[in-house]
Amino acid sequence: MENLVKDTAKKLSLTYKELGEAIGYSESALKAASSSGNISEQLSKSLELLLKNQELQLQNNEFNELKATIKKFINSL
Repeated sequence: MENLVKDTAKKLSLTYKELGEAIGYSESALKAASSSGNISEQLSKSLELLLKNQELQLQNNEFNELKATIKKFINSL
């Protein structure tokens, strides 16, 4: 069975404390939800949005790198 809190923390390389700070939950609340498997819809949505935000930031960084490469190429012509 999937543990969304644990999986999210691991995927983002965050401690429960850091993860909680990122989404407005205490470390103890995340530990309790993780250990009991009782994850509220609000917590679930917060974690999903945090993961989506991370994904979009990575895509934006890739786009900015591509943009810089294209600018260099155009300026070298």
